[in-house]
Parts: sequence; C-alpha cells; structure tokens
Amino acid sequence: MYRLLFIFIVCVCPFFAQAQDVLNKLEKEYSHASNNTAEQLSLAPKYATALFFHNLKSKSYQILETNISIAAKQADGKYATILYAVQAMNYRLDNKTAESSKSLDMAKAYSLKTNSNEAKGYFNYAKGWILTRNNKTTDAVAAYLKAIDYYENSPTTSTLYGRFGNVAKELSTIYSNLNEYQLEEKYSKQFLLLASKQNDPNLIFDAYMRMGYVYEQKYIQNPSNTELRNKTEQYYLQAIATFNKNKDRMLNRSSLSYAAINLANLYTEFDSDKAMQYAQLANKVSLETGDAIHIASSFGILAELALQNKNYDLAKSYFLKASMEIGKSPVRDHNIELSILESLSRISEEQGNYKEALTYYKSYVDKYKSVYDQEKLDITKRLESQFDKERQEQKYIKLQLESDKKAQEIKLINILRAQREQVYNNLKLVEENQRERLKFSELESEKKEQQLRLAKLETVQKNNDINNFKKLLAFKEKINTYYTFFIIFFIVLILLLLYAYKQRAKSMKQRDELHALAMEKEKQNSKISTLTALLEGQEQERGRLARDLHDGLGGLLSGTKHQLSYLDPHEFGNIEEGISKSIDQIDGAVEELRRVAHNLMPDLLTKYGLEVAIQEFASRISNSALEIHTEFINYSNSISQEKQLIIYRIIQELVNNAIKHADTSEIIVQVSEEENLLNLTVEDNGKGFDHTNLDVRKTAGFHNIELRVQFLKGTMNINSELNIGTSIELQIPIH
Repeated sequence: MYRLLFIFIVCVCPFFAQAQDVLNKLEKEYSHASNNTAEQLSLAPKYATALFFHNLKSKSYQILETNISIAAKQADGKYATILYAVQAMNYRLDNKTAESSKSLDMAKAYSLKTNSNEAKGYFNYAKGWILTRNNKTTDAVAAYLKAIDYYENSPTTSTLYGRFGNVAKELSTIYSNLNEYQLEEKYSKQFLLLASKQNDPNLIFDAYMRMGYVYEQKYIQNPSNTELRNKTEQYYLQAIATFNKNKDRMLNRSSLSYAAINLANLYTEFDSDKAMQYAQLANKVSLETGDAIHIASSFGILAELALQNKNYDLAKSYFLKASMEIGKSPVRDHNIELSILESLSRISEEQGNYKEALTYYKSYVDKYKSVYDQEKLDITKRLESQFDKERQEQKYIKLQLESDKKAQEIKLINILRAQREQVYNNLKLVEENQRERLKFSELESEKKEQQLRLAKLETVQKNNDINNFKKLLAFKEKINTYYTFFIIFFIVLILLLLYAYKQRAKSMKQRDELHALAMEKEKQNSKISTLTALLEGQEQERGRLARDLHDGLGGLLSGTKHQLSYLDPHEFGNIEEGISKSIDQIDGAVEELRRVAHNLMPDLLTKYGLEVAIQEFASRISNSALEIHTEFINYSNSISQEKQLIIYRIIQELVNNAIKHADTSEIIVQVSEEENLLNLTVEDNGKGFDHTNLDVRKTAGFHNIELRVQFLKGTMNINSELNIGTSIELQIPIH
C-alpha cells in the first residue's frame, strides 16, 4: 500500500562516476603510446570519454581535438570517424546541439573514406545514440540496425564485441520503453553474449542487470510465475558476483548499490530478511559513494520494510531521509517526491495524527500542481521553440525592416505614457481628497451599525446552533436507517448470488460429465475403426498370401506332378531328363515358398531389426531397371518389434505402390530418428500424380497405410508433382 518504487533505478545503469585509479591507468597507457600513432589514436576515444565523465571536460575536448588533427592526416578515415563520433556524443551530453550536429557530420564524411566496417558501425551507433536523446526513436532504431549490419560484417578486433554490445543494450532499452518485450529480451540476450566475448566485467555486469530487468518485467506482469522471479534473482545475483570478483576492474563502485537495490526491491515481496540484507548493503555502499539517488532508494526500501512490520515512526524517518537525498540529487524525479509525500500522509493518518497528515497531503497537492504546471510550460516552450525555429529565418528579415518603425513607435508610446501618468497622478490626488472627506462621515455611522450587528449576530448564532443540533440528530437517524437497509439488501444479494453460483456449478458439472462421456465414446469409436482397418489389412495380407501360394507355389507343384506323371519307365533317358526338370521345378517351388514366408514375417526383421530387413528388401526388389536406395540416420533400433513390423509393412506397401503405378526407375527410402520421433520418407522419380484430387479413403493402398500410421499415432504428408515424382513423409512417435 505504501510501497515507494524508484523505477529509474532498474532502468538506467549509473555510468558517470568512474574510479580514479582506472582513469590514472588510462592516462599512463595513453602517455606510453605517444610514440605509436596507431595505438595513441586507438586509446584516445576511451581516455577522452573517461576525462569527460570525471568533469575534466576541457581536457577531454583538448585530447579529442589533438587526435582528430592527427587522424585527419591518415589515408584511412577510420580513427577520424570514431573520434568525431565520440566528440559528437560528448557535445550532446554538454547540451551543445549545434556543435554535436557538426561533429556528427564530420564523422559521417570520414566514414565514407574508410573500409573499416567497425568504424562505420560506430558512426551509426553514435548517430542512433544522439537521435535517442533527441526523442527520435524511429530514426535511432534504423541507425542502430545499420550499425549491427556493419559490426556483423567486420573482422574481430579488441573493441568490436564491446561496441557491438552497446548497440544491443541501447536497442533493448528502446524496446523496453516501447513495451516490445520480445525484442527487448532478444537484444538483452545478445548484449550478454557479446559482453561475455569482450570479457569486460563492466559490460558483463550491465548485461546481467539488463537480463534481470527483462525477467522482472515479465514477473510483474505474471506475479504467480515463480520461475520468472527465480530467473530475475539469478541474474541480479550474478551481477553482484561479477562485481565482487572484479572489484579492481569495475569503473563504478555505485554499481554494487545499484544491483543491491534491485535485489532488495525483488525480495520485498517474498523474503523480508533478504530484502533487509540487500537494502542495508545498498545503503552502506551508497553512503560511502555519496550517490544521492541510491541513498534515497535504499532508504525507500527500508521504509517499506518498516511499514511491513508496522513500525510507522521508523518508516517515517526513512521516508524523510529519502526526501532529503532526493533534494540533493541533480536529477530530480518528481514522481518519487510525490510518492514520498503521499506515503508520509498515509502513515500520519494511520498513527491518528490527522493534522500532520493534512499538512503532508497539502504539500502533495501543491507539488503535484507545480509539476503539472511545469510540464505544461515545458511542452508549450518546446512547441514554441520548434515553431519559432521553423519561422526564424523569415521573421529575421521582417524584423530588420520593422525595427526602425518600432523604435519610432516606442518613442511615441513613451511620450503618451508620460502624459497619461501625469493625468493619473492628478486624478489620484482628487480621489484621495474625496476619500478623506467620506471617512469622517462614515466613522460615526459605522459605530452605530457595529453595535446593531453585534446584537443581531449573537441572536443569529444562537438560532444557528439550535438548528444545527436538530439537523445533526435528524441526519444521524437517517444514516442509521440507510445502514440498516443496505445491510439487509447486501445479505439478500449475497444469498441470491450463492444460490445462483451453486446452480451454475451444478449445471457445469453435469455438462462436463456429458462431454467426458461423449469424448470417451468418440475414442472408443476411433479405436474400433482403427482395429477394423488393421483387421482389413491383415485380411488383405492373407488374401495376397493365398494368391501367392495358389498362383506361384501351387502352379509350380502342379507342373511338377504333371511332369512326373508322364514319365515312361521303359525309356531311361527320358526318365533322367524328366526327374531333372522336376527337381528344378521343386527348387523353384521352395524358393517361392521362402519368398512367401519372408513376406509374411521376414526372419531378418525378427533377428536383426528394421534396418537390416529394409536393406534386404530393397536389395531383393532392385534390378537392372529399378534401383532402391536406403538411408538410416541416427537410427538406434529402439522401437518395439510389433511397431517395426507395421513400419516394415508400410514401407513395403509404399514401394510396391511406386513400382505398380509410378513407372519409376529409382526409389529412396530414408529413416531418421530425432529425439522421440521417427521420420520416414519414401521418394521416387516416377510420373507423379495430382495429390490434391486424391481421395485416400477410396484408394485401398493409401487407406491401409493411413490407418496403420494412425494406429502408430503418426502423421503422413504426400507431395507429388506430375512428371517429377512423389515424396511421402511419415512422422511416428517412438514410445
């Protein structure tokens, strides 16, 4: 109820107060590189930026100017592009808009003179950075995306991943403000990856905080999802661990209080002990660094924890301390000040100190009015400045022409003003004389009137007191009547709602039961249909087996019998020739019997599994006019033997269909296993067909295949083009 949210703490990572020892290290490196032009030009942007953010702006500008003059003489415009881009961003932070625009134009000019994609990318990053701060978000995003394109096509350098990561961070922040959470998460993850590659603890810290904020936004939208909360906690803890592990390389000690404040805010909802631990850590570090915003934030969290324990005096003291620190900060957030005043008013009200609560509330109202008026004024000024800027050149000429005329008019106005002042002074003297005369006559009449008024006022006051007392009694009786009526009404309403709820729950339960019964019936019908189809398939298999035995084996045996019955025992040569032919026919019958038995239940399938059985089948069917290829990818033979037989029958049916109808010369059978899924493809180069007009239920072969696939809980997809071929893809769960 009283929670004070310092929203900007989780949105903006502090950057401007860097460690002095890091600056000294950069200064030494820059001095040692004075004899190496390329190394000096590489270090200059980082050193100048560090000087700028240590309020050594003049020296920063001097370093940039010196190195720009050296870089401008280089054949390649790489260094000049980067130095001018840094200068443009520094000018923008210094509110020197014209100088910033000029430096950015120079960076653009030199970017056209270089083949370095990293330099071109840095120019576009600087352009987007400036456009963002000029509230031109669309143009800024376009510039950042162009920078990414250059960075992705740039060779790896010692600075590439860091610069690339800063672009991803800026895009993540923009999409966060636009509530584009998917894009925000995408670029936050990219920022973390690039920061890890750069191996810069400062970038890694920022990336962990960025990721923590992404998941905290998701958690705020879905507070019941503890997994999102745990991820938020994990990234913030990783940020603190990164800071503690790399204290000597961290640019800003305030980063520790920054992360601790975010963690404390998170823990406030579910773990007050940890919230207190990190709030105290943030308070301690921020007091050491003197960061007013962080001090105020830590006091705000401590105040909230005190409110949870109903320690109102302690909470009030923390809120007052937070208010003092906000007042010291150069960056004032009026929403936070309003929140503090509102919280103080409510605390005083809880304590029964209504006078103090009213005082805080009046301060809240006055502050709100001043902020609202200031916002309107700022908007008006901004619109006026934009309007004036567009018309400035036209007005300038007109003002030059009218200046002399206005000067003469001013002289005339001054003369008229002097005359009017003289007339006004004369009238004023006459009026004062008249007032003095009236005062004497009015004094006596006022004395008498005052006496009469006093008597009347006393009478009126007594009558008013009596009437007010009567009205108060009548009002109380009326209020009691209303209370009684409303209580009875609400009791009746609650009883009616409970009755309606019970009736609705009863009807919904009955409907759910009927729906469950219907679903169960539908499942039973589906199972019956599938089993019926399988039985039909088995009957077809038996019919084909009978035909093979009758047409193949039966014919061979009948021929053998006929051959043997006509042998003449008196002709020895004919007997030997007849027996030889009969033996050959019996061999053919045995071979035909093996083929029929193999089709019924392949021995290789039971002994060695699906892969060997399919390969043997392909080898047996292949001939000079037809070539069948088999491919097994990541196949582990983990399917049950029953399923393997069904899959074998499916492949057998598909290959036979292709041979019968497709007029094909090549068939490819491919089996691959992926996670818990078996992918099966049978493809031929035959004449194809129009599968859009194919009715699977009217085509016995495809109907049997589809039912077997359904029995295996799989899916089938048919792709065919005329004169090109047919590809049939199946996906079957393994377990």
